[in-house]
Amino acid sequence: MSRTSDVWWKNAVFYCLDVETFQDGNGDGIGDFAGLEHRIDHLAGLGVTCIWLMPFYPTPNRDDGYDIVDYYSVDPRLGSMGDLVQFVRTARDRGIRVIADLVVNHTSAEHPWFRSARSDRNSPYRDWYVWRDQIPEKGPDGLVFPDAEDSNWEWDETAGQYYLHRFYRHQPDLNIANPEVRTEIRKIVGFWLQIGLAGFRVDAVPFLLETDGIAGQADIAPHDWLRDLRSFIGRRSGDAILLGEVNLEYEEVRRFFGDEGGDELNMCLDFNLNQALALALVREDAGTLVHAMRAMPSLHPDDGWAHFARNHDEWSLDKLTEAERQEVFAAFGPKTEMQLFGRGLRRRIPTMLGGDQARIRMLYSLVFALPGAPVLFYGEEIGMAENLEIEGRMSVRAPMQWSDAPNGGFSTAAPEDLRRPVVATRGWSARKINVEDQERDPASMLNWMERLIRRRRQTPEIAFGNWSFVPFPEASILALRYDWGRRTVMLIHNLAGERRKSSCNPANAEGWRSLDHLLGGGSAEIARDGVLSVDLPAYGHLWLRVG
Repeated sequence: MSRTSDVWWKNAVFYCLDVETFQDGNGDGIGDFAGLEHRIDHLAGLGVTCIWLMPFYPTPNRDDGYDIVDYYSVDPRLGSMGDLVQFVRTARDRGIRVIADLVVNHTSAEHPWFRSARSDRNSPYRDWYVWRDQIPEKGPDGLVFPDAEDSNWEWDETAGQYYLHRFYRHQPDLNIANPEVRTEIRKIVGFWLQIGLAGFRVDAVPFLLETDGIAGQADIAPHDWLRDLRSFIGRRSGDAILLGEVNLEYEEVRRFFGDEGGDELNMCLDFNLNQALALALVREDAGTLVHAMRAMPSLHPDDGWAHFARNHDEWSLDKLTEAERQEVFAAFGPKTEMQLFGRGLRRRIPTMLGGDQARIRMLYSLVFALPGAPVLFYGEEIGMAENLEIEGRMSVRAPMQWSDAPNGGFSTAAPEDLRRPVVATRGWSARKINVEDQERDPASMLNWMERLIRRRRQTPEIAFGNWSFVPFPEASILALRYDWGRRTVMLIHNLAGERRKSSCNPANAEGWRSLDHLLGGGSAEIARDGVLSVDLPAYGHLWLRVG
């Protein structure tokens, strides 16, 4: 049991939020650290153990803060360094760690480093970026934002050369092959660890390690550098983590955890299982999940996966075939304005599932039941919707809905002064869906989510145990078993919109005496001969501990 604290990230409940859309503390229409600190007890009461902060650094804000001009400060719109330190301290008092986005694949084109680099070929920062006289034939392939960019290279008239940008043209890539850049990244990481952060969610890790496009022979082994960064973090703060965004096939993701010593990333967001989940929901068939889980690579015991239903970007479906993607589009986003880049959806879970509470709760129960740690995106605890009036990926980043007051209690500013418009869709606005009302309703999504988080924290078998499938014959039932020492739990989910009754013979179940109900509805019985029988309602979920 001591491992649950030593390797805290494996049994954590992460909560991702954008400071500028969470709570406005001074009435200017923009969320800030003072407002976030004011709401810390909402997150503590919910049971969150680690807050993941989206970028809060000074920025021109052309990409929601992912275009950074200063890595050592706080955007003044969000408060001061003192405000951040006070928030981190208050969170720690509530038993909550804080991690933040580490965005060092690129900077803003307005960063002083780039402004110096482009102004003079002899600038000390010139080689901090990737420059070429001509676009190389063997440069990086593929476009991250095909709706906005037609090349990974941009001509700079002042510099007289092309520079590499894997994201938007106003986000020039840093040259990871330059040892001075790598040293600066260590300084950035060390600075924020000293402030009190518990680690980082590393943005776009494969792009960060990419050396394609760099002129000459890049004198760097990218994974050795990532291993060195992990070692540096361990020396500065022994229990700090690196949670990586690595949207690749499983066999490629495994490389970013490191070799058998697990000495690179501590965790990776699991995009493969997330996309299999989308298809399983549409088909009401667990087959795609079973197939994906069988392909999951084994990890070092101290490493783990981070599972999510919905994150802060579009719901990427790039791992599905075109036919499978169209299945999901037809079910969850049939209109063109609901889709993005031809590969993803810009909606939140509740609207995609038509507000069906049983199905929504089954989904989140399933995410929390997967082998790894769950990640929530702000507003999911109340069933918040998207605002499709907001452009692109930002549609899911509308202001948090705290009450039925104007602006959903997010801000006292005039609506036109808000950072982003609130959700106003009938049936989904703050008048119908908000924290304050749900706190008073024992049957609300918020109170159910609090129970789910509590049960997940009380079930460390999911984080540390050996998992296997419980072999029910029905295609719509996904049943997972976790064995950890002498402890065994089973987490059973019915993906179908109809009641399911089924039986099977779990391995070594003859000695089971009882099944203790932990969460969900339906019933289960274990016979003397070890036959397990379950009766699940439509979109039902059932968590059991073997006695």
